[in-house]
Amino acid sequence: MNDFKNKIDFELHEILQILPHRYPFLLIDKILELIPGESVTAIKNITINEPYFQGHFPSQPVMPAVYSLECIAQAGAFLLLNTLEEPLKKNAFISAIDKARFRQPVLPGDQLRIDVTIMKRKLNICRFQGNCFVNNTLVAGGLVSANIVDRAGA
Repeated sequence: MNDFKNKIDFELHEILQILPHRYPFLLIDKILELIPGESVTAIKNITINEPYFQGHFPSQPVMPAVYSLECIAQAGAFLLLNTLEEPLKKNAFISAIDKARFRQPVLPGDQLRIDVTIMKRKLNICRFQGNCFVNNTLVAGGLVSANIVDRAGA
């Protein structure tokens, strides 16, 4: 694995080295800025080719709102795993979601900016505050808690 400790931005091939998610469930396309142990800003490009648009809703495609929370969780997991000595041996699983708000629909052609900040970390539990924006307009947000666990097969 490359030395990511001094990097602040990451392309897709680098994200794939840390996060275990794969198509069609990898929801982070790029990391714009990482402040290790503090915050991350990520991008998700919303295209009409997303598999969920086939059924949600064919005549009026809208990204399912809970995917915004998953974007926050994946960006938070990248932030958290990137701080570990051996990130490929651990995973971050969602354990709670609080104060979730969905303010506007996310549509094909939108670019979702995901801002995540670590609020608290104790042992193997971490709490993130995350917000999703389209064109600097807040569209979704919430608090996500995650547990650090051993990765299967690691």
